[in-house]
Amino acid sequence: MGENTTTESLGVALDSASVGEAARFRTLTELEELWAQRAPAPRDVGQVVLIVRRGEGGRRETPRQVSFSADEGLPGDAWGRKATPHPEAQLAVMQSDVAALIANGQPLTLFGDNLFVDLDLSEANLLPGSRVQVGEALLEVTPLPHNACRKFLSRFGPDALRFVSAQDQRHRNFRGIYMRVVVDGTVRPGDPVKVIERPSA
Repeated sequence: MGENTTTESLGVALDSASVGEAARFRTLTELEELWAQRAPAPRDVGQVVLIVRRGEGGRRETPRQVSFSADEGLPGDAWGRKATPHPEAQLAVMQSDVAALIANGQPLTLFGDNLFVDLDLSEANLLPGSRVQVGEALLEVTPLPHNACRKFLSRFGPDALRFVSAQDQRHRNFRGIYMRVVVDGTVRPGDPVKVIERPSA
């Protein structure tokens, strides 16, 4: 069994009701300028930065090891507790540099996504149907859009919401993407993330 670390043990207790620090909300101009200055994320081989499980009440846990499952997704996560879990929303995945840019010093666990990776998640790199080896697990990008919601607004502000939702930028998948588990396997932070198959455009 892998060890678990809750965000409370890191000094910050977060759950589904948590909101952000308004003083850390970046303006749209700041987000766009900082994004333009960043080094590009890897396109083919990156790594797992953080794994987040949403326990009861959305309480964040950051396990040091998980066993992804085609049946359960991330065992113990909120997805599996839904009456009818959407098969194409099994794992919410976000590009770690985008998350850090938007969070501006706030914990990445505030987003509520399951997996943060150092990998280019844009449509130009990962169309739906693309398959990615994450640690020992094989994941597939689903076509379901990952949209920002009112919780995102309360955590990162109106300009961050505009940044991830602008129609002319949606192809960049700033808010992230959804994946499903194709082959079960163990995953740890620091594990490689390798694109192994891309569908024809």
